[in-house]
Amino acid sequence: MTDIYEEIEALKAREEAAILAHYYQDGEIQELADFTGDSLKLARAATTVDQPTIVLCGVHFMAETAKMLNPAKRVLLPDLQAGCSLAESCPAPALARFQEQLRAEGRRFQTVTYINSSAAVKALSDWVVTSGNAQQVIARVPSEFEILFVPDRHLGAYLEEVTGRTMILWNGSCMVHEVFSVLDLLALKRRLPHARTIAHPECPANIREHSDFVGGTEAMLRYVASFDQPQDFLVATEANMLWQLEHKAPWHRYHAVPGIACACNKCPHMARNTLEKLRDCLVHGRPEIAWRPEFDRAREVVERSLLH
Repeated sequence: MTDIYEEIEALKAREEAAILAHYYQDGEIQELADFTGDSLKLARAATTVDQPTIVLCGVHFMAETAKMLNPAKRVLLPDLQAGCSLAESCPAPALARFQEQLRAEGRRFQTVTYINSSAAVKALSDWVVTSGNAQQVIARVPSEFEILFVPDRHLGAYLEEVTGRTMILWNGSCMVHEVFSVLDLLALKRRLPHARTIAHPECPANIREHSDFVGGTEAMLRYVASFDQPQDFLVATEANMLWQLEHKAPWHRYHAVPGIACACNKCPHMARNTLEKLRDCLVHGRPEIAWRPEFDRAREVVERSLLH
């Protein structure tokens, strides 16, 4: 393992590359990264990179976002098949048809799109949000417009609760957060009655309503760090987040909330990125994210929503 770490470090220097890794990547990849973060933090970090090459260890939509914000840089993704169930649940042609249907009904709306979506969907949007800034962006949508929120119905429902804005919700969900078991969560809470439960807003309402704190991954880190005394936390989000929590606030104890079908919830798309694939993409300079026409419009929306 030490050899491949050293090999990647040498290749990173040779290729003048910066590695950006999402919190849902394996800890061994996060440990190598120059930047770690949630989608919002990585998007902003991508605009600060001095190196001519960015290696995005995450999923495809994140690499697209890094490319649209850095048209002149080479953006690599260790595995081009690292997709996202949320992005796949909202194809751009289907969204365009639904928007036309709403317009034909005479409805005035703005489309607010979760960043877990393709560039083509972002190009059809008025706003792009992450779980970290969604409330602030929704406050910018004029009250005379309805909000069409895509693609995550659970995050949309949560945002309806906290903002008071009624929304038209696209019927999409994250395969990881969809399958948390509320029965197993309640069993864990009985076993650890003093534990605090933290949940991502992509979780269904039955998980959120049994949680002490609901927030994106960056907000989770701030929340647990605010407790000086050791605590037990039950964590309802992708299991690799525990590595980051243990790294940032090691005095606490963390317990993954099980899913319905398995002992932990790991994103199979994130898991496609490995140390070997990270090394190989630096060796060969591929897979590379190519610029596409829809990136122009998508970039404008992303910059207005996430960077200003």
